[in-house]
Amino acid sequence: MQAQMLAPAAVLVLWSLVMLYWMAFTRLPAIKKIGGGLGDAKPGGRGQDLEGVIPDKVQWKAHNYAHLMEQPTIFYPTVVILAIMGAGALDVLLAWAYVALRIVHSLYQATVNIVKLRFLIFVVSSIVLTVLAVRAVMATLLFDPSLAPA
Repeated sequence: MQAQMLAPAAVLVLWSLVMLYWMAFTRLPAIKKIGGGLGDAKPGGRGQDLEGVIPDKVQWKAHNYAHLMEQPTIFYPTVVILAIMGAGALDVLLAWAYVALRIVHSLYQATVNIVKLRFLIFVVSSIVLTVLAVRAVMATLLFDPSLAPA
């Protein structure tokens, strides 16, 4: 069950890298189009400096990539805790549901980005993550060493 529990985390890592490349491949041409380049960036410049400079639709990918560096940082250790403690089928199902919702959230934010629906997807994924986190706490706090294999 450990591999099955860790697989969703591995997929979300890969998806985050997909979003990184999608962001780069849309942002760099947009920067070039406005007459800039990486060599023209001011010292200490950040991606946030591009807000209002390049099209919002291009920035949506960057916004989503930033989101993938935020809440999923709670998902990763939760999955590891459950894998170590002995994940059940429900844990695996919840982990896959979270990853699927995050991918849907990414695709929606990067292309359509109507906040009302995007927020709903985020809330549902947050509820799934909360259930996983509670299950991880229960698996650790309620662990009975006498039942563990020798």
